[in-house]
Amino acid sequence: MMNILVLAVGRIKEGYWREALAEYEKRLSLTAKMEIVEVAAEPTGATVTGTQSMTAEGARLLARIPDDAFVIALERTGKELSSVEFAGLLRDEGERGTRLVFIIGGAEGLDAPVLARAQRKLSMSKMTFVHEMARVILLEQIYRAGMILGGRAYHR
Repeated sequence: MMNILVLAVGRIKEGYWREALAEYEKRLSLTAKMEIVEVAAEPTGATVTGTQSMTAEGARLLARIPDDAFVIALERTGKELSSVEFAGLLRDEGERGTRLVFIIGGAEGLDAPVLARAQRKLSMSKMTFVHEMARVILLEQIYRAGMILGGRAYHR
């Protein structure tokens, strides 16, 4: 059973996103120990720059990463993987008993120290998604990976 932690900046406010996440968390409960931890988003504006926001959020994220974790940052400049390749990554790292940590940044992205802590950087797409959608897509892909690894028919 995979041991997965998703660290995400910001809260999910809309019910439809929470429902989608709850559905995938339920599905994943059979094949993975899943935990989602939200860290507070830093507001940006007249007195707080994007860099200051990323730094504050980055410190919160780094404080929540277990020392022995294999960290995968979702980053627009990261490598794009097919669902089958993603399943292979989860198999290769997850079967070692390592805790897999996925990090989803805030509106300004991820701070350099967070990216430096990550062993892998993955891009979901060349397109930009709202963080709520990124979370749903990530959980769906983790679920899909489990189906691929289990030889189940979900992936076609």
